[in-house]
Amino acid sequence: MSPRRNRPRGAPPERRRADDDAGERYGLERTDSWQGEDWAVRQITGGAASKHYRCPGCDQEIPPGVPHLVAWQRDGGVEDRRHWHRACWNARERRGARLQRSRNAPRY
Repeated sequence: MSPRRNRPRGAPPERRRADDDAGERYGLERTDSWQGEDWAVRQITGGAASKHYRCPGCDQEIPPGVPHLVAWQRDGGVEDRRHWHRACWNARERRGARLQRSRNAPRY
């Protein structure tokens, strides 16, 4: 039986071009329509995610190293960008508003 291969396949990191890695990390930007407006959507890989973010779809934290999406309105500025889980962005049409209840509030 031969030993298990522990090396990554493909070209060694020193042979890869720097621009290949940049395109891989930030992905391509696309445009989605939602609520009658155009949104720019960019996929972020786990290697490019270096900070904690709060997903507006589920109100949960996106820790560093987790792949996710960044979405903003086409006519908006940099401060309007929001970081979403991919599943939350795909389910944004089916989700309602996230209501914050106190601990003793009824669930009806």
